[in-house]
Amino acid sequence: MSGGHEPAPSEVRRRLAEVADASVCDLRSVGRVSGAMHTVELWFAADEDRVAFLAGGRERAAWVRNLQATAEAEVLIGGRIFAGRAAFPEGTDREPVVRRLLAAKYQGWSEGRRLSSWAAGSLPVEVVVERVVDR
Repeated sequence: MSGGHEPAPSEVRRRLAEVADASVCDLRSVGRVSGAMHTVELWFAADEDRVAFLAGGRERAAWVRNLQATAEAEVLIGGRIFAGRAAFPEGTDREPVVRRLLAAKYQGWSEGRRLSSWAAGSLPVEVVVERVVDR
């Protein structure tokens, strides 16, 4: 993964907020078998110091298996690189937050409405951003 500096948590939040409206991001992770860098374009939602995703293929998705093997990842959004570690919030208090964030951003979900099968059944994944990488 790339080098970088470690801004204050408020700086990470500010920089993520600046790119939160982008439609997609690139998630870069280490291949669990090859050890080579792999990039996949994904829908995402930024929340504080986290970038959230939903994996429709759940644990069958190659990018999920890569993150399960090596948690370090980079998320590229709007020309910025956010480096951190993957977390799998299913079964925690973060799970409904992730589901609702993605459903609201991409499906127009709002409080009081039922989540779609995608939003309700996909595997929630987050990258907890530790640093912003300078190019």
